[in-house]
Amino acid sequence: METGGHLAENIAYFGRALRTAGMSVGPGAMLDAVEAVETIGIGHREEFRAALEAVFVKRRQDAEMFDQAFRLFWRRRALLEKMMATMMPVAPGSPDDRRDEALRRITESLFNERKPDDTQEKERVDLDSRLTVSDIEVFRNRDFDGMSAAELAEAKAAIAKLVMPLQHVKTRRFVPDPHGHRADPRAAMRASLRAGGDGFEIRFRSRVEKVPPLVALCDISGSMSQYSRIFLHFLHALAQTGRKVHAFTFATELTNVTRSLRSTKDPDIALRGASKLVRDWDGGTRIGATLERFNKQWTRRVLAGGAVVLLITDGLERDVRPDLSRELSRLRRSSRRLIWLNPLLRFDGFEAKAAGIRAMLPHVDEFRSLHSLNSIADLCAALAAGRSDESTPRRYLKEVRP
Repeated sequence: METGGHLAENIAYFGRALRTAGMSVGPGAMLDAVEAVETIGIGHREEFRAALEAVFVKRRQDAEMFDQAFRLFWRRRALLEKMMATMMPVAPGSPDDRRDEALRRITESLFNERKPDDTQEKERVDLDSRLTVSDIEVFRNRDFDGMSAAELAEAKAAIAKLVMPLQHVKTRRFVPDPHGHRADPRAAMRASLRAGGDGFEIRFRSRVEKVPPLVALCDISGSMSQYSRIFLHFLHALAQTGRKVHAFTFATELTNVTRSLRSTKDPDIALRGASKLVRDWDGGTRIGATLERFNKQWTRRVLAGGAVVLLITDGLERDVRPDLSRELSRLRRSSRRLIWLNPLLRFDGFEAKAAGIRAMLPHVDEFRSLHSLNSIADLCAALAAGRSDESTPRRYLKEVRP
């Protein structure tokens, strides 16, 4: 560990590496870390580590990533072997998968931003990174929560290239249409009167078609943070097609981030503006209270015109109250179609055993997964095709019956 004037610089670089790897570390946290180290003084290594961990680690799931980063950055022993180990294929299903993903993400963030040293000649290694068809399929099925920073950037670029759904639905209103299949007596009578009543020509009309609005409620609690960030990129790309999109985030509070998503065509700038509005990112979750507030304040404003509602949450509500089922039922009656996107469906052995999931399932039209690029592509196809029984929640409801 370097001392002297380079200590603050190294702590700032370490904080940027953590942020690149996916941890919530801002400039304020880096300043606090420097101040904390100066307060305790440069003494024992564990005291120095505890001071940095107290400032940088704000979520329980980030503790493992911090440990890996601290060992790599502040002790360079056997670093090359650790980097090579992260590039080797790992069999799926291992209990150390999350630890390996954290190590791979940290290694990438540390060395992608490392400044070259002009005083030493470095060996250059060229790797052929062209992906095969099998590699692409594996990438498209990879869980967002296990992706590295570079893979997340590639996934966001792939989302921007998706063919966005534009389902046209018929409304109750009619417009004059010479090729319509329904007669328009009023238009025919008005045309006859304008001609003096000498002739009568049958006029036709047809129903107006329009793209229904899309309303998304994104859970940004600790377990859903990564999935919601990716899905907000999808909503931004969808809003660029001209479709009316309304986006809300919730954990303990409900926040409308629609204007931020529409403010610019750059998704990173749009998401940065949305994050400034949200005060409860990575916090707890109150699904019932959030739905109650949405139904009271926003239903009549954003659900007009038969909107399709996307609810993005894992349904793991700690305090399941009767208002959860009541408010979700009210939301379903107010929308054309209610689709629940749950990343827990990525597990083959998923069962609806949690009380919150059992309370919500009877009140949704479709139950789909949200964890990979393929799941988002399937959602696009489902939104364009209309309602189907392919993802009905009935089979999960049958499993929870006594």
